[in-house]
Amino acid sequence: MTLGGYVGGKLLRVDLTTGKIRYDVIPEKVLREWIGGRGLGVYLALREIDPKVDPFSPGNKAYVMTGPLTGINGIPSPGRWVSVTKSPLTYTIHDSNSGGSFGPELKFAGFDGISIEGAAEKPVYLWIKDGKAEIRDATHLWGKDVHSTTDEIREELRAEVGDEADKIKVAAIGPAGENLVRFAAIMNDKNRAAGRGGHGAVWGSKKLKAIAVLGHSKPSIVDQGKFRQVVVAMMDKIKKNPTTASGLLKYGTAVLVNIINEAGILPTRNFQTGYFPEAGKISGETLADTLMDWEKQKTEICWGCPMGCARYTVVKDSPWSGEGGGPEYETTWAFGSQQGNSDLKSIAKANFLCNELGLDTISMGNTIGCLMELVEKGKIPKEKLRGLNVKWGSPEAAVELVWRTAYRSGIGDELAEGSYRLAEKYGAPELSMSVRMQELPAYDPRGAQGHGLAYATSNRGGCHVRAYLIAPEILGIPEKVDRFATKGKAELVKEFQDVTAITDSLVICLFTQLAPIWVEDYPDMIESVTGLKYTPDELRKIGERIWNAERAFNVLSFGDGREYDTLPPRLLNEPMPEGSAKGHVVRLNEMLDDYYKVRGWIDGRPTRSKLEELGLGWIADMLEDEGLLPKE
Repeated sequence: MTLGGYVGGKLLRVDLTTGKIRYDVIPEKVLREWIGGRGLGVYLALREIDPKVDPFSPGNKAYVMTGPLTGINGIPSPGRWVSVTKSPLTYTIHDSNSGGSFGPELKFAGFDGISIEGAAEKPVYLWIKDGKAEIRDATHLWGKDVHSTTDEIREELRAEVGDEADKIKVAAIGPAGENLVRFAAIMNDKNRAAGRGGHGAVWGSKKLKAIAVLGHSKPSIVDQGKFRQVVVAMMDKIKKNPTTASGLLKYGTAVLVNIINEAGILPTRNFQTGYFPEAGKISGETLADTLMDWEKQKTEICWGCPMGCARYTVVKDSPWSGEGGGPEYETTWAFGSQQGNSDLKSIAKANFLCNELGLDTISMGNTIGCLMELVEKGKIPKEKLRGLNVKWGSPEAAVELVWRTAYRSGIGDELAEGSYRLAEKYGAPELSMSVRMQELPAYDPRGAQGHGLAYATSNRGGCHVRAYLIAPEILGIPEKVDRFATKGKAELVKEFQDVTAITDSLVICLFTQLAPIWVEDYPDMIESVTGLKYTPDELRKIGERIWNAERAFNVLSFGDGREYDTLPPRLLNEPMPEGSAKGHVVRLNEMLDDYYKVRGWIDGRPTRSKLEELGLGWIADMLEDEGLLPKE
């Protein structure tokens, strides 16, 4: 059969070392078993990358993937794409998800994905138009920020495509990626980020400055009648939920600031507490009332999204003047309460700079918070700071350290390594609020036990979007569960992890889960578009396959397992000092063995019987060859 949704399973393969380009086709069987996006990227990585490879070496590959629902007009929030690579921050297999319009445009240009290997001798960018690709010189773009790079590529191509140059979508790295900052982002549409894990640094190591795409074909839909019914049903769910119907449009993701603070889990001063007295000053409501440009905000909304959470803000006052997309909730926290900073304008400025320089705002802001505590505890020699006043609540430090990190200047050279390597260098690794060396995001798990388990077991490192247990534990979506209970959380975390792997493989926005659109809704969506038939349980099994494949890659990479399924000591041993979660720690030891049991793992590693059950016997062989397969 001819599948809808996909563009023939076409994979563009680019070897930057030789300069050769070839066009490949992913077999239908592989598409059915791994779907696309994150899942297909993980499959390709395990087949094609040595898990022990240095992430910055030419042997590492970078995959740019869409999914079968990417660019399907009518499907809720299908404007996303996924980057997959071995992370230089965590050494895990790592995917990073981004919105905007780049993903759909790549599919319109004729490809379901791109595989990038090798490394160029000098800076290059990739130009893709209507099924054809070529490598072009980018020497003149090296050193330039993301916004300038995007504008200059469009102008450069205007001679070839005329006024359509304005429709070209660009994914690019900034100076942070060029300088191999371990949490450098790939930015697309200027302000959207495949942010976490240092994917921008992998591009930088390959001397790949950008990918520009323009296309005119649209993916087909197999069953238009069924598709219309699916769209009506999904939009009905979105319209009935106040969060997805209007809340995200009005206040954006930063609407969470007050909600999470009231729950006592808004990390403050490097997770020393979960309550920030000045949270109202940096809330989504305050942002909407003071800094939002509502007309430009409309241009920031991701392709085909009915929820419209994107922000566009303008700061007119010196010294923080500027404008651009965001800040989102995670960014507001990272440069706000994490650093004890209540100056919203400085938070916005730090966000603008991260977008322009190409930095993950979560890791950047979290790492600055770690530095502030190291300074507070006398761990950092004063001469390292060059006179900069690095202390809690310092807006100038929040902004200045972004510059220094992107250019690896002074203490910025150490910040660029991430909080774990920074804290370890100064003898206090326990002050890094990270899992697998990736910085934790904006929820203190001492007040959300399931979310703590999700952090500890996340395959890509500290992360809230592998399994967003904040939905049931704090927001009551799809239903409220006791956030302080540990019983049943292992099963709940596994369900969220497996289903989210499917969401990221389709590729649609995670926020659709808030409607809630869940795995029971996916079979009709997939069948109406592609013609492929699944049951919800078959999809859960695919999600489980993806999760096990990721964990196996990590085991092969650095011996992942129980030792790494943990949290910073502060969260396990220091009771929350105040607020609604006062007195609580994460009781991880009450949940971890149950988690391994429901996963069918031994001490955090997949067994042969589990892998073979999932059709991954070939991965079990890889583990066995390395002596890493647990005995059952």
